[in-house]
Amino acid sequence: MRRPLLQAARWLAFALAALVLNFPVISTLITSLKSDAEIVSNASLVIEHPTFDNYARIFAMADRFDIRHYLTNSIVEAALGSALAILLAFPAAYAMVRFGVGRKWLLPIVTNLRAIPLIIFSIPIYLMYQQAQLLDTRFGLALILCVVNLPLVLILIANGLADLPYELEEAARIDGAGTLAVLLHVVVPLARPVIASSAMLAFIYAWNEFLFGLILTTRAAVPVTVGASFFFSASAGGVQWGVAAAVMIVSALPPLVIGLVAYREIGRSLTAGALKG
Repeated sequence: MRRPLLQAARWLAFALAALVLNFPVISTLITSLKSDAEIVSNASLVIEHPTFDNYARIFAMADRFDIRHYLTNSIVEAALGSALAILLAFPAAYAMVRFGVGRKWLLPIVTNLRAIPLIIFSIPIYLMYQQAQLLDTRFGLALILCVVNLPLVLILIANGLADLPYELEEAARIDGAGTLAVLLHVVVPLARPVIASSAMLAFIYAWNEFLFGLILTTRAAVPVTVGASFFFSASAGGVQWGVAAAVMIVSALPPLVIGLVAYREIGRSLTAGALKG
């Protein structure tokens, strides 16, 4: 009798914690399903007359706020930024783990740079981008997203490569394979899980980046995190809270779906990094 009560108490505590932590998301979702009149008259979490009109309205406002353009920008920029981070971090992590290159000084320096507030780098980066004509470009923002995600990706891949059996690489070298062949045909296939989880986590972080998206883009390359804030601009009738809530839900869907699909792999990578980093 005592064990079922303890189990029920655990589930109750879990449900309460999940409700508290996700209350802002739940509240935003409920608001997005209400009409403007109901938002004013009914502030509770109960939806009397659910509607999807707010979602239809955000896609009908392309003349002022093109949500499709913002979503496309975020997909391209986050994907390119995470891919560049993987391409740079993988050979660096392999050199650190297998040959000890920069393991004692480069890895701590790179990882500690991520602890510095990003706002410190905003002015010099803006000036450099102005000279290089990279302002308001997808590639320019993707480069910054790569730099922002590089320390985390480097740690995750380095810890993942450290777990791989070195005997397989030695066997390949005995058979005459060079370093590049060992990397492509032995290490990469074995490291696919950690590479995939690192790429997905980098994509989520890149998608959620707001600061540099706000500073480095104005129109052509505006990501959805910045574009969503445009829907809060006041119009003749004030802020349209239902539309704003719908925009926030739509902009949060891609990283949410990725997180739900790959939460086991992402959690395993983060745990390895915490234990070994």
